[in-house]
Formats: sequence, structure tokens, C-alpha cells
Amino acid sequence: MSPVWESPRAPALSSPVRRIVSLVPSVTESLFALGLGERVVGVTDWCVHPKDALESLPRVGGTKDADPDAIAALAPELVLANREENTRRVVEELDARGLSVWVSYPRTVREGAELLDALADLGAESEAREAVARPVLEAVAEAEAKLAAPGRDASRPRVFCPIWRDPWMAPSADTYIHDMIELCGGVNVTGEPLPANPRRDRREQRGATERYPQITLDELETLAPDVIWLPDEPYAFEESDRSELGGLDLPAARAGRIHRIDGTWVSWYGPRIRPALLELARLLRGP
Repeated sequence: MSPVWESPRAPALSSPVRRIVSLVPSVTESLFALGLGERVVGVTDWCVHPKDALESLPRVGGTKDADPDAIAALAPELVLANREENTRRVVEELDARGLSVWVSYPRTVREGAELLDALADLGAESEAREAVARPVLEAVAEAEAKLAAPGRDASRPRVFCPIWRDPWMAPSADTYIHDMIELCGGVNVTGEPLPANPRRDRREQRGATERYPQITLDELETLAPDVIWLPDEPYAFEESDRSELGGLDLPAARAGRIHRIDGTWVSWYGPRIRPALLELARLLRGP
């Protein structure tokens, strides 16, 4: 196994980092929020926030197909990547070229908040850490305390949050989205392996190791979610998708609790964690 791909820790750096290429949209936004934007010399096509600050920066391709030649040409002292967003092939090629690569892999909201705090170590002013990272860590701690409160389990709504359709796919327990659902007070209905389906080929059966298992609409009716969140990324769910699910025999459909949401709330680490916790918890509480 590649050490750089497997390790979530920042590489040892002998001096302050002045040239950074970010291959992760949420990390790019985090760097600018922490006042480190002037050190960013290259980003991906999917890095869109903060919009104005990124307009003049070189682009190095997509998150899945970043161009190692374009990255190397920018002479970065550090490349920021992520196992969820990027590909092992690109990371290992950058490592083979002698570039320092930090591969993050938060699978919980707390780990996402801690990544934001760790990015501050790249040279953020203490005031920026306190203003940007600290409130996020505090918001996570507050949500964790609420979740641990006596009697909380009895009132937790069941949530379905797909990431794709044709086929429909949704997060298992080994994902950041799952933890966001749970931390906001919900229960991820695809957080456990689905029962074997005799109509499927055995090779298509969902196992405990699948991070985003496929699910049929018949199976979704069996899972009976109370709330459905339809994010606008990575798949941009539309009103037609909400209407389709609204026609199923589901508690969420009968109660009118199928919501199209900002996809960054369930997938971006960094400053967006705090508003995501507030907004998603509000949706779970209902009207």
C-alpha cells in the first residue's frame, strides 16, 4: 500500500508552505477562510468557492482526473488531496515525482472539523483559527452533546439521503454523510447492509464493505424513511426526482417531508459544517 495514500496526516515540512495546490473544493474554501488564500497557486475545475478569489487561479483538471503535469508545473510545496474526492493514481504519481502530498479522509463530522483546525497549522493567524475553526469545533461538540442526551434515540427520524440515481445510491455507515445525518439527530436508513435481494445477481448483493450501496425504490419503501434529503451534488436532484419519490408509499411522502438541499451541507468539510448542522437539524425537527 502507498504510505501517502493511506496516511491522513500532513507530511513533515521543513519550512512554512508558500505554494499550495488544492485538489479538494471544500479544502480550497477552507484555506481562503483561514486567510491562506494567497498561498494557493492552483485548484481543480470543481473548486468554486470563494468564486471571485478563484477566477484568476490556474486550473489543473477535475477532482478525479487532475493533471499531474499541470500540478508539477506550478511547483507546489504541498498538494492537498482527499481519498473521497481524488484518485489514488494521481496521488501516487505526484508522490513519485517527489511532491509533498497530504491526503485527508474525514469520515465523521468531527474529523472534518479537525481537518479545518489542522489546515490552520499551515500558517493561519491565531485570530483566524479562533474566528473560523473554533466555532466549527464548538458546533460539533454541541451537536454531540445533544445526541447523547437521555431519551434522544426515541425521537430520531429515519432519513434517506441519496447521492445518485439510475441506479439509486446512498451512503453506508462508513461515510461522512452518514455521520452528518446521525449527528443532526437522524437515523441513516442505509447505514446498515440491506437484506439480500433474491432478484439480484449474487455479485450485485450489497455487503457491509460497500460505501454507497445501490437501492431499489421497492427496497426504499421497505426502509420507510420519515425524511428524505435530495442534495444538489454530486448528483443534482431536481423537482422531478422529489415528485417521483413523493408518489411512493413512504412516511416522508405522506408527511410532505422530501426536501431538496444544498449538497455542500452533507459533503463539504470546513466552515460549512456549522451552518449545515443548524439547517439539517431544523429540517429534522420539522415544521
